[in-house]
Amino acid sequence: CSSLAIGTATGYRLFSLSSVEQLDQVHESNEIPDVYIVERLFSSSLVVVVSHAKPQQMNVYHFKKGTEICNYSYSSNILSIRLNRQRLVVCLEESIYIHNIKDMKLLKTILDTPPNTTGLCALSINHANSYLAYPGSSTSGEIALYDGNTLKTACTIPAHDGPLAALAFNSTGSKLASASEKGTVIRVFSIPGGQKLYEFRRGMKRSVHSS
Repeated sequence: CSSLAIGTATGYRLFSLSSVEQLDQVHESNEIPDVYIVERLFSSSLVVVVSHAKPQQMNVYHFKKGTEICNYSYSSNILSIRLNRQRLVVCLEESIYIHNIKDMKLLKTILDTPPNTTGLCALSINHANSYLAYPGSSTSGEIALYDGNTLKTACTIPAHDGPLAALAFNSTGSKLASASEKGTVIRVFSIPGGQKLYEFRRGMKRSVHSS
């Protein structure tokens, strides 16, 4: 939560969030146009970029040196990218690729995932608990939980009746919050067991309360 990355029509821009009053620009790149995904590894010099010009290609840069570390191409358009100090996750509509952040080698490919048109997925920022969550179904609100360290499925959580719309881990990766497309309930589950801990329901005033 210490920096902000923004893709633009001409490239991308990185900002520091150290000051509440103003955004301090750290870096601006105009080398790749129409950037729609830009993810920075915390406050490091590593940044991952995907552009509309090559939506199936991920480019990894060391922006302070101005050098490209590597690039990978995939079978279909990249919808989202998540990373922590251990893993880099690339989400396509029907598959997920897990890379080792240290050498960018591909460790695991999860094929034939349920259609995920928005690229919805969440990766714990705590690399000791590199859990990955993504929709386990396109028709119900099932969550597939995957251990990015052991590269094994952890559990399946029947979270909602309708399709998922949002997933988020807490800072330690010990809890996962979810919401469905209906948008009236937020549920929080323990990780990696998947037990429901809390439920927050929106009331008549569009606010949320615990039940």
